[in-house]
Amino acid sequence: KKKYTSNPITGVYATERSLINQKNIKPSILHIATHGFYYAPNQYFSIKENTAINPDNSTIVQNPLFRCGLLFAGGKNKTKRTLPTDDGIVTAQEISQLDLSGVDLVVLSACVTGLGDIKGNEGVYGLQRAFKMAGVNTIIMSLWQVADTQTSELMQEFYKFYLSGIYTKQEALKAAQKEIRRRYSKPFYWAGFVVVE
Repeated sequence: KKKYTSNPITGVYATERSLINQKNIKPSILHIATHGFYYAPNQYFSIKENTAINPDNSTIVQNPLFRCGLLFAGGKNKTKRTLPTDDGIVTAQEISQLDLSGVDLVVLSACVTGLGDIKGNEGVYGLQRAFKMAGVNTIIMSLWQVADTQTSELMQEFYKFYLSGIYTKQEALKAAQKEIRRRYSKPFYWAGFVVVE
């Protein structure tokens, strides 16, 4: 109705390269609906194998931008990757190296995308820091593990309000949360998303 065009990338085509290699394509809205992860400083893991490791074997876990990210196609099936860098896991560190300066809004419709390490008065080091470093104006992200069905409904309501042109991003999210709250009274289902400018 509003004459917006979209370029959905789904299923096996939603690879790490579909995000990383789009140099000239900068949509005004980038919606990423996938699985997000954040490991606290005391949780040790291996990015390459996604398994627990001895903390003495790696210093990579000290950098919070390596301890959070998004899963894309192939993120769990390591035998189908086409390039060593296309492992299906996009870390915040990788995102911070992108040029997303033309993107007005990134919607991270995934779990724990708003979490990260707090560094004194520097704020949160995580996906939000990475997308801001990449040049994104506004980010919508989650503060906990979110439910698929209710999150889908929330996002549909958000876009209905936001694309109407009447609501700001913050107002549209608030209106969408209010609508979802009518359907599901528990805050778990509607209160997990925040807007970061």
